[in-house]
Amino acid sequence: MSAPINVVGGGAWGTALANAAASAGHPVTLWLRDPEAAARLEAERENPRYLPGVPLHAQIHATARSETLAGARATLLVVPAQTVRGVLVSLRAPLASAGPVILCAKGIERGTDSFLSAVAEAVLPAGTPVAVLSGPSFAADVARGLPTAVTLAAADPGLAAALSTLLSGPSFRLYHTDDVRGVEIGGAGKNVLAIACGIVAGSGLGESARAALIARAFAELMRFARAFGGRPETLMGLSGLGDLVLTASSPQSRNFAFGQRLGAGASPEAASGGKLAEGAFTAAALAGLAAARGIEMPVAQAVAAIVAGQAGVEDVIAALLARPLRGETD
Repeated sequence: MSAPINVVGGGAWGTALANAAASAGHPVTLWLRDPEAAARLEAERENPRYLPGVPLHAQIHATARSETLAGARATLLVVPAQTVRGVLVSLRAPLASAGPVILCAKGIERGTDSFLSAVAEAVLPAGTPVAVLSGPSFAADVARGLPTAVTLAAADPGLAAALSTLLSGPSFRLYHTDDVRGVEIGGAGKNVLAIACGIVAGSGLGESARAALIARAFAELMRFARAFGGRPETLMGLSGLGDLVLTASSPQSRNFAFGQRLGAGASPEAASGGKLAEGAFTAAALAGLAAARGIEMPVAQAVAAIVAGQAGVEDVIAALLARPLRGETD
């Protein structure tokens, strides 16, 4: 039997990616921090908390034993962005011999304002290859084998191509690039902008307003990416525009749903509904990085102010509508 693919994290996205990797023909080790949850998942062959009704592929072995991660062909790290550093620190020893680490969260670390690839490179043993996976994908679609295409980025183009081939399956297609920063910015930024689109929907401002916001928000994202070394063509692809279109228009997106509740009048605390919306954590970091570089990002800054409780939805909308008219490409 060939060496397995590791998937670290047993939430909806981790379970979905484990199913996708198994469907591509690989044995999969699905690691969960909680031994009881791992044993239940292994016995019941279903993740009822996150993906009810979706069977776990027969090639997947769920475990909480970290030593089983050693010797894998590759490791998909599928934990929330703000826990990436802590999980990598705790698993540093077994991951030293577990192949390239592929980051599957979308965000910027709070406190350090670091991109997740920089976090991983600082924590993992020197020389451990790091890649990033991002793109328009809902966990339920991927877990059920519905057609999905995403982007995998690694600084080494050969590694990016090899990992994309390794993980692609009948319905889960991976395109590859060496633009790690562009892919990271697309994934992190679109979460913040999806919250803004949800606010527009929840406020009842109409579809025309939401379409205009998507276009203007995407222009912000392009400005930000250029300033941090991302390539425009990357942002125009799956991990930028593709992901923004998906998450800015569907309540299946936690970020859009969070914004929708904000727009309807809920407080940031109530709007979270007990579910993680990565964009809520990323908003302040994105706005702060933009301000430090002098990048104009009024939509991202508005979301950061609302999430922090520093401004109300109505006041922010009024301020955005009162901005001076300008050339569209300025």
